[in-house]
Amino acid sequence: METATPFVPTPDDAVRWQDDRLYLLDQRVLPARIEVLAYDDAAAVAEAIRDMVVRGAPAIGVAAAYGVALAGRTAFAAAGTDWKQAIEGDLERLAGSRPTAVNLFWAIRRMRALIATLGADDPFAALLAEARAVHEEDRAANRRIGELGAALITAPTEIITHCNAGALATGGYGTALGVVRAAHAAGKVERVYADETRPWMQGARLTAWELMQDDIPVTLQADCAAASLMAQGRVGWVVVGADRITANGDVANKIGTYGLAVMARHHGIRFMVAAPTSTIDMGLATGAEIPIEERDPAELLGCGGNPVAPAGCAARNPVFDVTPAALVDAIVTERGVVLEPTPERMRALMG
Repeated sequence: METATPFVPTPDDAVRWQDDRLYLLDQRVLPARIEVLAYDDAAAVAEAIRDMVVRGAPAIGVAAAYGVALAGRTAFAAAGTDWKQAIEGDLERLAGSRPTAVNLFWAIRRMRALIATLGADDPFAALLAEARAVHEEDRAANRRIGELGAALITAPTEIITHCNAGALATGGYGTALGVVRAAHAAGKVERVYADETRPWMQGARLTAWELMQDDIPVTLQADCAAASLMAQGRVGWVVVGADRITANGDVANKIGTYGLAVMARHHGIRFMVAAPTSTIDMGLATGAEIPIEERDPAELLGCGGNPVAPAGCAARNPVFDVTPAALVDAIVTERGVVLEPTPERMRALMG
Protein backbone atom coordinates (compact mmCIF):
# COMPACT_ATOMS: atom_id res chain seq x y z
CA MET A 1 0.00 0.00 0.00
CA GLU A 2 1.21 3.49 -0.81
CA THR A 3 -0.20 7.00 -0.97
CA ALA A 4 -0.99 7.91 -4.54
CA THR A 5 -3.13 10.49 -6.35
CA PRO A 6 -3.32 9.46 -10.03
CA PHE A 7 -6.77 11.09 -10.31
CA VAL A 8 -8.82 13.80 -8.61
CA PRO A 9 -11.13 11.86 -6.27
CA THR A 10 -14.79 12.63 -5.68
CA PRO A 11 -17.21 10.92 -3.26
CA ASP A 12 -18.04 8.52 -6.10
CA ASP A 13 -14.40 7.37 -6.18
CA ALA A 14 -14.24 5.70 -2.77
CA VAL A 15 -13.23 2.50 -4.60
CA ARG A 16 -11.51 2.67 -7.98
CA TRP A 17 -9.56 0.26 -10.17
CA GLN A 18 -6.97 1.93 -12.38
CA ASP A 19 -3.61 1.02 -13.87
CA ASP A 20 -3.90 -2.57 -12.59
CA ARG A 21 -4.14 -1.39 -8.96
CA LEU A 22 -6.91 -0.83 -6.45
CA TYR A 23 -7.25 2.72 -5.18
CA LEU A 24 -9.17 3.56 -2.01
CA LEU A 25 -10.10 7.03 -0.82
CA ASP A 26 -8.89 7.06 2.79
CA GLN A 27 -12.07 7.78 4.75
CA ARG A 28 -10.23 8.02 8.06
CA VAL A 29 -8.77 11.43 7.21
CA LEU A 30 -11.71 13.10 5.43
CA PRO A 31 -12.56 15.95 5.25
CA ALA A 32 -9.30 17.41 6.56
CA ARG A 33 -7.29 15.65 3.85
CA ILE A 34 -8.21 13.96 0.58
CA GLU A 35 -5.82 11.04 0.23
CA VAL A 36 -5.93 8.06 -2.10
CA LEU A 37 -4.12 4.85 -1.14
CA ALA A 38 -2.97 2.29 -3.70
CA TYR A 39 -3.12 -1.49 -3.12
CA ASP A 40 -1.39 -4.33 -4.93
CA ASP A 41 -2.16 -7.32 -2.69
CA ALA A 42 -5.15 -8.82 -0.91
CA ALA A 43 -3.62 -8.81 2.58
CA ALA A 44 -3.31 -5.03 2.43
CA VAL A 45 -6.90 -4.73 1.19
CA ALA A 46 -8.09 -6.84 4.13
CA GLU A 47 -6.19 -4.52 6.47
CA ALA A 48 -7.77 -1.49 4.78
CA ILE A 49 -11.24 -2.95 5.39
CA ARG A 50 -10.43 -3.78 9.00
CA ASP A 51 -8.90 -0.34 9.67
CA MET A 52 -11.82 1.50 8.00
CA VAL A 53 -9.88 3.05 5.15
CA VAL A 54 -12.93 1.82 3.24
CA ARG A 55 -16.24 1.38 5.08
CA GLY A 56 -19.91 0.96 4.30
CA ALA A 57 -21.23 -2.50 3.47
CA PRO A 58 -21.49 -2.15 -0.34
CA ALA A 59 -18.06 -0.48 -0.64
CA ILE A 60 -16.54 -3.21 1.51
CA GLY A 61 -18.04 -5.83 -0.83
CA VAL A 62 -16.66 -4.09 -3.92
CA ALA A 63 -13.22 -3.67 -2.35
CA ALA A 64 -13.21 -7.34 -1.31
CA ALA A 65 -14.03 -8.43 -4.87
CA TYR A 66 -11.04 -6.49 -6.17
CA GLY A 67 -9.03 -7.96 -3.31
CA VAL A 68 -9.83 -11.45 -4.60
CA ALA A 69 -8.62 -10.43 -8.07
CA LEU A 70 -5.35 -9.24 -6.54
CA ALA A 71 -5.15 -12.50 -4.58
CA GLY A 72 -5.50 -14.47 -7.80
CA ARG A 73 -2.72 -12.51 -9.45
CA THR A 74 -0.42 -13.06 -6.48
CA ALA A 75 -1.29 -16.76 -6.15
CA PHE A 76 -0.59 -17.50 -9.81
CA ALA A 77 2.72 -15.62 -9.68
CA ALA A 78 3.75 -17.66 -6.63
CA ALA A 79 2.30 -21.09 -7.37
CA GLY A 80 1.49 -21.25 -11.08
CA THR A 81 -1.04 -23.95 -11.86
CA ASP A 82 -1.51 -24.62 -8.12
CA TRP A 83 -2.92 -21.13 -7.61
CA LYS A 84 -6.24 -22.38 -6.22
CA GLN A 85 -4.51 -23.76 -3.16
CA ALA A 86 -2.29 -20.69 -2.83
CA ILE A 87 -5.21 -18.24 -2.91
CA GLU A 88 -6.97 -19.67 0.15
CA GLY A 89 -4.99 -17.73 2.73
CA ASP A 90 -5.89 -14.41 1.14
CA LEU A 91 -9.55 -15.36 0.84
CA GLU A 92 -9.63 -16.15 4.55
CA ARG A 93 -7.90 -12.86 5.39
CA LEU A 94 -10.48 -10.91 3.42
CA ALA A 95 -13.38 -12.79 5.02
CA GLY A 96 -11.99 -12.11 8.49
CA SER A 97 -11.62 -8.36 8.05
CA ARG A 98 -15.07 -7.29 9.36
CA PRO A 99 -17.81 -9.51 10.88
CA THR A 100 -21.12 -7.65 10.39
CA ALA A 101 -21.27 -6.29 6.83
CA VAL A 102 -22.80 -9.16 4.87
CA ASN A 103 -21.76 -7.70 1.49
CA LEU A 104 -18.21 -8.74 2.32
CA PHE A 105 -19.16 -12.41 2.50
CA TRP A 106 -21.55 -12.10 -0.44
CA ALA A 107 -18.76 -10.75 -2.64
CA ILE A 108 -16.29 -13.43 -1.57
CA ARG A 109 -18.88 -16.19 -2.19
CA ARG A 110 -19.51 -14.77 -5.66
CA MET A 111 -15.80 -14.70 -6.43
CA ARG A 112 -15.38 -18.24 -5.04
CA ALA A 113 -18.15 -19.44 -7.36
CA LEU A 114 -16.18 -18.09 -10.30
CA ILE A 115 -12.93 -19.61 -9.00
CA ALA A 116 -14.63 -23.02 -8.94
CA THR A 117 -15.24 -22.77 -12.70
CA LEU A 118 -11.70 -21.77 -13.64
CA GLY A 119 -8.89 -24.04 -14.73
CA ALA A 120 -5.19 -23.98 -13.88
CA ASP A 121 -4.31 -21.02 -16.12
CA ASP A 122 -3.76 -17.47 -14.89
CA PRO A 123 -7.10 -16.42 -13.30
CA PHE A 124 -6.42 -12.68 -13.02
CA ALA A 125 -8.30 -11.47 -16.10
CA ALA A 126 -11.43 -13.45 -15.22
CA LEU A 127 -11.36 -12.44 -11.55
CA LEU A 128 -10.84 -8.79 -12.43
CA ALA A 129 -13.74 -8.88 -14.90
CA GLU A 130 -15.99 -10.30 -12.18
CA ALA A 131 -14.85 -7.68 -9.65
CA ARG A 132 -15.57 -4.95 -12.19
CA ALA A 133 -19.03 -6.46 -12.70
CA VAL A 134 -19.65 -6.39 -8.93
CA HIS A 135 -18.66 -2.72 -8.93
CA GLU A 136 -20.77 -1.71 -11.92
CA GLU A 137 -23.79 -3.65 -10.66
CA ASP A 138 -23.57 -1.87 -7.32
CA ARG A 139 -23.49 1.54 -9.02
CA ALA A 140 -26.52 0.63 -11.12
CA ALA A 141 -28.36 -0.78 -8.10
CA ASN A 142 -27.78 2.43 -6.17
CA ARG A 143 -29.23 4.53 -8.98
CA ARG A 144 -32.34 2.36 -8.99
CA ILE A 145 -32.59 2.50 -5.19
CA GLY A 146 -32.40 6.28 -5.42
CA GLU A 147 -35.27 6.41 -7.90
CA LEU A 148 -37.50 4.05 -5.93
CA GLY A 149 -36.77 5.69 -2.59
CA ALA A 150 -37.34 9.20 -3.91
CA ALA A 151 -40.72 8.10 -5.27
CA LEU A 152 -41.86 7.33 -1.71
CA ILE A 153 -41.24 10.94 -0.69
CA THR A 154 -44.42 12.62 -1.87
CA ALA A 155 -43.82 16.23 -0.82
CA PRO A 156 -40.90 18.52 -0.01
CA THR A 157 -39.67 17.74 3.49
CA GLU A 158 -36.71 17.62 5.83
CA ILE A 159 -34.84 14.34 6.26
CA ILE A 160 -32.66 12.88 9.00
CA THR A 161 -29.88 10.45 8.13
CA HIS A 162 -27.42 8.62 10.34
CA CYS A 163 -23.81 7.60 9.67
CA ASN A 164 -22.82 7.64 5.98
CA ALA A 165 -24.67 5.61 3.37
CA GLY A 166 -23.62 7.69 0.42
CA ALA A 167 -21.28 7.31 -2.51
CA LEU A 168 -18.40 6.92 -0.07
CA ALA A 169 -20.00 3.81 1.40
CA THR A 170 -20.78 2.16 -1.94
CA GLY A 171 -19.47 1.58 -5.43
CA GLY A 172 -20.85 5.02 -6.30
CA TYR A 173 -23.94 7.24 -5.93
CA GLY A 174 -25.01 5.87 -2.56
CA THR A 175 -27.96 4.08 -0.96
CA ALA A 176 -29.56 6.36 1.65
CA LEU A 177 -27.82 9.38 0.14
CA GLY A 178 -28.70 8.04 -3.30
CA VAL A 179 -32.33 8.45 -2.24
CA VAL A 180 -31.50 11.95 -1.00
CA ARG A 181 -29.72 12.84 -4.25
CA ALA A 182 -32.62 11.64 -6.38
CA ALA A 183 -35.21 13.31 -4.14
CA HIS A 184 -33.25 16.57 -4.12
CA ALA A 185 -33.09 16.55 -7.91
CA ALA A 186 -36.88 16.20 -7.90
CA GLY A 187 -37.30 19.18 -5.55
CA LYS A 188 -38.40 17.09 -2.57
CA VAL A 189 -35.60 17.81 -0.08
CA GLU A 190 -35.72 21.01 1.91
CA ARG A 191 -32.82 20.07 4.19
CA VAL A 192 -30.92 17.03 5.41
CA TYR A 193 -29.96 16.73 9.07
CA ALA A 194 -26.88 14.55 9.47
CA ASP A 195 -26.29 12.93 12.85
CA GLU A 196 -22.62 13.30 13.81
CA THR A 197 -22.35 9.51 14.48
CA ARG A 198 -20.01 8.95 17.38
CA PRO A 199 -17.35 7.67 17.78
CA TRP A 200 -16.00 7.69 14.19
CA MET A 201 -18.01 10.80 13.27
CA GLN A 202 -19.02 9.47 9.85
CA GLY A 203 -21.97 11.85 9.73
CA ALA A 204 -19.85 14.87 10.59
CA ARG A 205 -16.80 13.97 8.52
CA LEU A 206 -18.31 12.11 5.58
CA THR A 207 -22.04 12.72 5.11
CA ALA A 208 -21.84 16.47 5.65
CA TRP A 209 -18.85 16.70 3.29
CA GLU A 210 -20.47 14.50 0.65
CA LEU A 211 -23.77 16.42 0.64
CA MET A 212 -21.92 19.73 0.45
CA GLN A 213 -20.09 18.46 -2.65
CA ASP A 214 -23.53 18.04 -4.26
CA ASP A 215 -24.86 21.40 -2.99
CA ILE A 216 -27.60 19.65 -0.99
CA PRO A 217 -28.58 21.69 2.11
CA VAL A 218 -27.21 19.88 5.15
CA THR A 219 -27.12 20.69 8.85
CA LEU A 220 -25.03 18.69 11.29
CA GLN A 221 -26.53 17.75 14.64
CA ALA A 222 -25.38 15.86 17.72
CA ASP A 223 -26.76 12.33 17.78
CA CYS A 224 -28.78 13.15 20.90
CA ALA A 225 -30.48 16.14 19.20
CA ALA A 226 -32.65 14.13 16.81
CA ALA A 227 -35.69 13.82 19.09
CA SER A 228 -35.90 17.57 19.70
CA LEU A 229 -35.81 18.16 15.94
CA MET A 230 -38.48 15.54 15.29
CA ALA A 231 -40.75 17.26 17.83
CA GLN A 232 -40.76 20.40 15.67
CA GLY A 233 -42.84 18.63 13.03
CA ARG A 234 -40.79 19.43 9.92
CA VAL A 235 -39.12 16.04 9.39
CA GLY A 236 -41.01 13.66 7.14
CA TRP A 237 -38.51 10.82 6.79
CA VAL A 238 -35.53 9.17 8.40
CA VAL A 239 -33.47 7.56 5.62
CA VAL A 240 -30.59 5.21 6.51
CA GLY A 241 -28.55 2.44 4.96
CA ALA A 242 -27.88 -1.07 6.28
CA ASP A 243 -25.02 -3.46 6.86
CA ARG A 244 -27.23 -6.55 7.07
CA ILE A 245 -30.96 -7.22 6.72
CA THR A 246 -32.38 -10.54 7.88
CA ALA A 247 -35.15 -12.69 6.44
CA ASN A 248 -37.83 -11.05 8.60
CA GLY A 249 -36.77 -7.48 7.75
CA ASP A 250 -34.74 -6.70 10.86
CA VAL A 251 -31.96 -4.25 10.02
CA ALA A 252 -28.41 -3.96 11.36
CA ASN A 253 -26.96 -0.50 10.84
CA LYS A 254 -24.63 1.92 12.56
CA ILE A 255 -25.11 2.16 16.32
CA GLY A 256 -27.83 4.70 17.06
CA THR A 257 -30.11 3.67 14.19
CA TYR A 258 -32.41 1.69 16.49
CA GLY A 259 -32.94 4.71 18.71
CA LEU A 260 -33.77 6.87 15.69
CA ALA A 261 -36.38 4.33 14.60
CA VAL A 262 -38.01 4.33 18.03
CA MET A 263 -38.13 8.14 18.05
CA ALA A 264 -39.43 8.29 14.50
CA ARG A 265 -42.31 5.94 15.33
CA HIS A 266 -43.21 8.03 18.40
CA HIS A 267 -43.30 11.23 16.32
CA GLY A 268 -45.15 9.75 13.33
CA ILE A 269 -42.13 10.06 11.03
CA ARG A 270 -41.58 7.41 8.38
CA PHE A 271 -38.44 5.28 8.48
CA MET A 272 -36.75 4.13 5.25
CA VAL A 273 -33.87 1.68 4.86
CA ALA A 274 -32.05 1.84 1.52
CA ALA A 275 -29.78 -1.08 0.64
CA PRO A 276 -28.96 -3.40 -2.26
CA THR A 277 -30.21 -6.98 -2.13
CA SER A 278 -26.59 -8.09 -1.53
CA THR A 279 -27.13 -6.71 2.00
CA ILE A 280 -30.06 -9.07 2.63
CA ASP A 281 -29.09 -12.28 4.43
CA MET A 282 -31.96 -14.71 4.01
CA GLY A 283 -29.93 -17.29 5.93
CA LEU A 284 -30.60 -15.46 9.19
CA ALA A 285 -34.18 -15.56 10.48
CA THR A 286 -34.01 -12.46 12.71
CA GLY A 287 -31.65 -9.71 13.76
CA ALA A 288 -30.88 -11.59 16.99
CA GLU A 289 -28.60 -13.84 14.90
CA ILE A 290 -26.49 -11.01 13.45
CA PRO A 291 -22.93 -10.87 14.81
CA ILE A 292 -22.41 -7.37 16.18
CA GLU A 293 -18.87 -6.08 15.91
CA GLU A 294 -17.37 -4.46 19.00
CA ARG A 295 -14.35 -2.28 18.38
CA ASP A 296 -11.56 -0.97 20.62
CA PRO A 297 -13.00 0.99 23.58
CA ALA A 298 -10.28 3.57 22.96
CA GLU A 299 -12.34 4.81 19.99
CA LEU A 300 -15.02 5.93 22.43
CA LEU A 301 -12.72 7.21 25.15
CA GLY A 302 -11.10 9.78 22.88
CA CYS A 303 -11.82 12.01 19.91
CA GLY A 304 -9.30 13.15 17.35
CA GLY A 305 -6.51 11.64 19.41
CA ASN A 306 -7.49 13.54 22.55
CA PRO A 307 -8.91 11.77 25.64
CA VAL A 308 -12.46 12.74 26.61
CA ALA A 309 -12.96 10.38 29.54
CA PRO A 310 -11.07 9.73 32.79
CA ALA A 311 -8.10 7.40 32.61
CA GLY A 312 -9.15 3.85 33.41
CA CYS A 313 -12.81 4.40 32.53
CA ALA A 314 -14.54 1.33 31.07
CA ALA A 315 -16.26 1.77 27.70
CA ARG A 316 -18.73 -0.18 25.57
CA ASN A 317 -18.23 0.25 21.83
CA PRO A 318 -20.69 -1.78 19.70
CA VAL A 319 -20.48 -0.62 16.10
CA PHE A 320 -24.02 -1.60 15.08
CA ASP A 321 -27.47 -2.11 16.53
CA VAL A 322 -30.52 -3.93 15.19
CA THR A 323 -33.74 -2.14 14.30
CA PRO A 324 -36.74 -4.50 14.46
CA ALA A 325 -38.74 -4.84 11.25
CA ALA A 326 -41.82 -3.54 13.10
CA LEU A 327 -40.21 -0.09 13.20
CA VAL A 328 -39.32 -0.03 9.49
CA ASP A 329 -41.79 1.54 7.07
CA ALA A 330 -39.91 0.70 3.88
CA ILE A 331 -36.91 -1.31 2.74
CA VAL A 332 -35.84 0.00 -0.67
CA THR A 333 -33.70 -2.22 -2.91
CA GLU A 334 -32.84 -2.31 -6.59
CA ARG A 335 -35.38 -5.14 -7.01
CA GLY A 336 -38.24 -3.19 -5.46
CA VAL A 337 -39.69 -1.79 -2.27
CA VAL A 338 -40.91 -3.77 0.74
CA LEU A 339 -43.41 -1.80 2.81
CA GLU A 340 -43.81 -2.82 6.47
CA PRO A 341 -41.48 -5.81 6.02
CA THR A 342 -42.48 -9.31 7.06
CA PRO A 343 -40.85 -12.68 6.33
CA GLU A 344 -43.39 -13.29 3.58
CA ARG A 345 -42.73 -9.95 1.92
CA MET A 346 -38.96 -10.42 2.15
CA ARG A 347 -39.24 -13.86 0.53
CA ALA A 348 -41.34 -12.39 -2.26
CA LEU A 349 -38.69 -9.74 -2.90
CA MET A 350 -35.85 -12.23 -2.95
CA GLY A 351 -37.72 -15.05 -4.68
